[in-house]
Parts: sequence; C-alpha cells; structure tokens
Amino acid sequence: MKIIDKTPLQDANGNIGIVARTQGTLKYGLSWFAELEAQKSVIAQLDRLLEKGFVLIRNFTLPNSEIIIPIILIGQGGVWVIYVTHVKGNFEAKGDQWNTVNNDGKSLPANINYVGRVAQLANVFQKYLKIQKVEMPTPVEAVLIAADPGAQVDSLRPVVRVVRSDAIKQFASSLLQARPIWRVDFIHEVAERLLDPRPPEELTPVAPPQQPSARAGTPEPTNSFNPNDLGFAFDEGGAEPAAQNLNESNPARPQQAQAKPAPTKKKFLGLGDTQIILLIGMFIIECCVVFGLGIILYVNL
Repeated sequence: MKIIDKTPLQDANGNIGIVARTQGTLKYGLSWFAELEAQKSVIAQLDRLLEKGFVLIRNFTLPNSEIIIPIILIGQGGVWVIYVTHVKGNFEAKGDQWNTVNNDGKSLPANINYVGRVAQLANVFQKYLKIQKVEMPTPVEAVLIAADPGAQVDSLRPVVRVVRSDAIKQFASSLLQARPIWRVDFIHEVAERLLDPRPPEELTPVAPPQQPSARAGTPEPTNSFNPNDLGFAFDEGGAEPAAQNLNESNPARPQQAQAKPAPTKKKFLGLGDTQIILLIGMFIIECCVVFGLGIILYVNL
C-alpha cells in the first residue's frame, strides 16, 4: 500500500517536536496529538493487510481551507474516508449519534459526535471529488475506527461503518473483497488529482473505464475550488466540524443560494480568541513559576 503523509507540523522524518506539538494542540484541540498516535497504529495494521493496489493519504488539507480529511483510502473498490478516535469506554453508535453508556446502561450524547463528524467529512470530500471531476459509481464511504482496545461500541444501524480495534483485520478483508470499480492505474491518477488540484476547466473527467459517465452532456462548473461551495466549515478553534446545508434535499431546511457569507473575524497572528487567552494564561503561569524560583534562590543565597 502506498502511504502519502500530509500531516501538518511534522518534520521531514515524520516526527512532531515539542514546539510543533504545542502549536498543533492550540490550533486543532487537546485530542489532536493523541489522535495522530492512534492513526499511526491503525495505518500500520492496514499497511500489513492491504495489497499494493491501495493508496492512503493521511491528514490531507483541502485547498484554500482548514478542513483536514484524516485518512483517505483509495482502492479498486472505491474511496473511504476514515476517522480514527483514541477514546476508550462504553459507547453506542446509533443512527447519526455517538453516545456514551454509563454503568447503569443509560446512553447519553457524547461531548463529540464522532459518527456525525466522519459522516460530514465524507460528505464534504464527496463534493470535493465532484469539483475535481472524479466520477464515482459508488459514494464515498465513511468509516469510524475506535483504535483503543478499551473502547466497547454497540452499533445500532449507524450511518457510518464503525470498526472496533479487534475488527480491523475483518475490515481490511472486506476492502480486498469489494467489487472493483476501476483499474489500479486509475487509483494513482485519482490520488494525483487530489494532491495536485487544478482549475476545473483544465481537467478531464476521471471515471472507471467500464462505467460511462451519465452526465456527459452536463456542463461542469468552471470556477476554481472554493471551500464555501462545500457547505462545511470548522469553528474558530479548528477542532469541531460544523455542517452547513449538508442535507440539500431536506425540505425543513430551505436553501439560501444568494446568502452572503458572514464576515470573517480578524485574528491576531492567525490565532482565535480562545487560543490567545490560553497563551496568555500559560505565560502568566510561567512567569509565576520563574518568579517563585527567583525568590527561593534569593532566600537561599
């Protein structure tokens, strides 16, 4: 399996130093580094199980945006968007919800809805493929992998595929047995199209040879990639995705085609308010520690 690592803030050897780790935590959230470590474990297992006909792209940032797709897996059977979580405990994946289960067996909504998160990421990536004129006969499949053996998950018809740590081998076997939709050379062409995006007017459609395009007469958009077109955005902290008009056919949520995007708030050195407050707090604590050490040294002299 070919692995292409686009993880931000890591050095040429794939390592993340103390400074980069601090920057990543401030930008992406407290669970950022732990999820990267969980990704490594899962990717190592998939690398041993999957054949050469697969391409895995790790932590790909969509152009002109801050949206990061954790794992994109491309094979003859399709495209999968995979989110790896490091959490442990008792959970329930029910429909589009991710719940925690307490000792009494009662389920409550978790702080982070991982099911909804990976479903949104797959949705936005599907739109990005369309913009890059990658025509697929099957939709992008969303997969949530609980990497920690201490995570017990009960699945009740979730909208995404949920894989526990002890079922990664079975998951890989299902990928190998999936019905092929394109040749191996097309897999690498799709990966190259994603990593080196060009304006749509310069692209020719990429489609399976045996799958003629059903939209041959439909004009394609000529505008360059715009993340606002995807209907998906991260909040100011960059840690939690928020969907905007993802369910395009939902009559309860009318579309606002002419709505103007809200003005973006200016940031100091690219940091949000929460991050600035956190930095100030860390600076104050550090000053107190240095001041205290100075007093101790002065008294002992």
